[in-house]
Amino acid sequence: MRYITGAVALGAALVLGTLATSAHAVAAPAQPTRTAGLYAPTALVLTAGQGESRATATVQRAVTLSCMPGATGSHPNPKAACAQLRSVAGDFNAVTTAASDRLCTKEWNPFVVTADGVYQGKRVSYSYTFANSCAMADGIGAVFDF
Repeated sequence: MRYITGAVALGAALVLGTLATSAHAVAAPAQPTRTAGLYAPTALVLTAGQGESRATATVQRAVTLSCMPGATGSHPNPKAACAQLRSVAGDFNAVTTAASDRLCTKEWNPFVVTADGVYQGKRVSYSYTFANSCAMADGIGAVFDF
């Protein structure tokens, strides 16, 4: 009887000790997971290639573009590209389908431009196919001018 009482007391002490340790671990303050600045992230990879679609195009050029907090990346003119994206609120269709007075032939020699990444905290996956290089030169704007 004496051994049973001692075993129960030892078991109770172990359980209480474990609960006390667990309570400390739970009570620890949580660390913030995000330490970024005030601006939503913008980091894009822009490509241009020849082909009919994103899947079949051969990429000829690729650059990176980051707009926040400053315009940077391997894009040749990141400030102009970021300014154009801001002016159209990140709508890549507004960049590639802007009206123009330039006359181009009607040949079908497609070029594809793509944008993948994050623009102001939102995931972006965009592609647009131009009929030929003349149409592409006319419709790329500053964003795809690389």
